[in-house]
Amino acid sequence: MKNLPAFHERLSGRMEFPLSWLHGGHGDFDSWRRQARAKVMDCLLTPLPTAPFAPVVIAEQDRGTYIARKVVFNVTGDSRVLAYLLVPKSAGPHPAVLLLHDHGAKFDIGKEKVIKPWGEPPEKIESARKWVEKFYGNRFIGDELAARGYVCLATDMLNWSDRGGGGYENQQALAANLLQFGTSFAGVIAHEDLRAAEFLATQPQVDPKRVAAMGLSVGAYRTWQLAALSDRIAAGVSVCWMSTRKGLLVPGNNATGGQSAFTMIHPGLANFLDHPDVASIACPKPMMFLSGRRDVLFPVATIEDAFAKMRRVWESQHAGTNLTTCLYDAPHEFNALMQDEAFAWLDTRLQPAR
Repeated sequence: MKNLPAFHERLSGRMEFPLSWLHGGHGDFDSWRRQARAKVMDCLLTPLPTAPFAPVVIAEQDRGTYIARKVVFNVTGDSRVLAYLLVPKSAGPHPAVLLLHDHGAKFDIGKEKVIKPWGEPPEKIESARKWVEKFYGNRFIGDELAARGYVCLATDMLNWSDRGGGGYENQQALAANLLQFGTSFAGVIAHEDLRAAEFLATQPQVDPKRVAAMGLSVGAYRTWQLAALSDRIAAGVSVCWMSTRKGLLVPGNNATGGQSAFTMIHPGLANFLDHPDVASIACPKPMMFLSGRRDVLFPVATIEDAFAKMRRVWESQHAGTNLTTCLYDAPHEFNALMQDEAFAWLDTRLQPAR
């Protein structure tokens, strides 16, 4: 039935998420957080080997109040990647933001969706320009943040930009083959995000206690996932990716089509935790969740259900003021208004030097 098994309603009815904090019976909150985080980490499957970061700056560009750098470093023991790093010229240490790019079924650019590229083929630069014009209010959010006093880092997910090759049709084969190797597509992404957060937090220009994550779409999913799993992340801004599982696993929803869904599927996790339950592992950290009422990928009712679940968790820990949830009259995008409010919110949490 439209990609779902005919008995999908029975499957959905059996999902009770027993490890959810809201399910009750888990003792104190800190113990639950440790247990829930351990379960998520277990569902990421085989961890990737680590290696010294060994960063090398291969190019720089002066952008007025900040410097843009191309940095190559070992994100894991398997992959050495090219990243963009923006560093303010003002005296540090600075707050920092790990920028997690979207999926968008557009693979020729990754980090270039959030930090302005340079020294690349004209077609790649034009591709990035058109992308930010359509989905980011005609702004590169990393450059906006760097101008406000933040160090910003962006890397490519496997299969995007400088790590591309599979494209849309073959991402499903990539996901299947990673499972055959004992790991998963979503697990690789999560482990690499954890390492990227560690790399950013240990940069000499960065205050390690003031590191945030931010992203749109799959980047938003990665944001709250990383905030839940990493003590390096002090705050997060997640844009257009929050829902209950049951709200997405219905006929016709984009999440039921396979392909890009594999960037977010951790085997077995649905037996224990809902999406807002995983995000709630980040509690009591300051977290901002923005969504659009006209986002065709996420029905408003399931967004509101997820927001309500998280609200109950943060308020149970007397941290309700640390959770901000907003619904905009917007489609699936991170427009200029949303950015302005997100940047101002982040400033109040991380207090960048101007």
